[in-house]
Amino acid sequence: MLLVQSERNALLTSLSAVVGVVERRHTLPILSNLLLEKKAGTLTLLATDLELQVSTHLDGQTGEDFAITIAARKLFDIVRALPDSAKVKLDTKDSQVVVSAGKSRFTLQTLPAADFPRVETGAGLGAAIRLPQKTLKRLLQLVQFAMASQDIRYYLNGMLLVLDGKQLRVVATDGHRLSYAETQLETETEAREVIIPRKTVVELSKLLGDVEDPVELRIGTNQVTITLPGTELVTKVVDGKFPDYQRVIPANQPRHLKANRQSVMQALQRAAILSNEKFRGVRLVMSENTLGIVCNNNEQEEAADEIEVSYNGDPLDVGFNVTYLLDGLGAVNTEEITLSLGDANSSMLLTSEGEPGFKYVVMPMRI
Repeated sequence: MLLVQSERNALLTSLSAVVGVVERRHTLPILSNLLLEKKAGTLTLLATDLELQVSTHLDGQTGEDFAITIAARKLFDIVRALPDSAKVKLDTKDSQVVVSAGKSRFTLQTLPAADFPRVETGAGLGAAIRLPQKTLKRLLQLVQFAMASQDIRYYLNGMLLVLDGKQLRVVATDGHRLSYAETQLETETEAREVIIPRKTVVELSKLLGDVEDPVELRIGTNQVTITLPGTELVTKVVDGKFPDYQRVIPANQPRHLKANRQSVMQALQRAAILSNEKFRGVRLVMSENTLGIVCNNNEQEEAADEIEVSYNGDPLDVGFNVTYLLDGLGAVNTEEITLSLGDANSSMLLTSEGEPGFKYVVMPMRI
């Protein structure tokens, strides 16, 4: 029986949207599979890891309705390896699926669709908020690099999403640095605050485009649904108390250094070549209109650089993790940045007039 007939690129786009959810190793074999389900001429592709579920749709299919599961990575790799102009067919044969395109044929095992688990949707969801995809994508770009990864403080392995009136805020921290970004919404919303898992943030970033097309979010107490044209994500939220980010962001710092972003980045990249591989420390040495950048390592090697900046505060010598500094500078794409500092023991705040809703805080380190 013919299951699916599609242009290779259309099928690959749909598979790309869902395959990132599939874990390579899982205790449940069926979670390595993709659910293919056709109803009324629409093919739905669905993948889940029981925490995150992504589904996408291909219209214009003919033939009988069906539901089947098939190895997600294998099907994705097969379709990706086919020529751009290929027409792909999926047929059933006993308990197998035959993928064919031209003279290429691949036979894959299946598992029953009835055994495929789904994330239940819809419980306690609030009103929908809509914003352009490129706006949400930019917010994620400004904070997601600061999320923790496999931290025992599980609530740091994700991103805080806050709805407050007409404002949408996103915050991420790993305990050593914190990134914050905000945007204004067109309509006022019910106040909500949830932690979205790291994997969901990463997969959503891939799906969002730099376009004005809308993305819709509905936030519940235990779940968030995110809807894009033709694609839906359903994610559980992280149960935990996120740190008080407003207390972490320093206010009224006495020292302010303004500099060209590219100049600072390039000087840090040069100096980082000789930084300690484990601690990645760099010293920022500030004096009138000058920023010195110094890195040392265990082999008694040293890199020193100096750039012109706008700075009229008291001299200051303070250490930071050079990777954290480069991450923050790489997130913004404006010409000029501002570093606001207190003393050698206080956090640094990175801001930019070109990204008015962005704040990046880095803790100092002893070097």
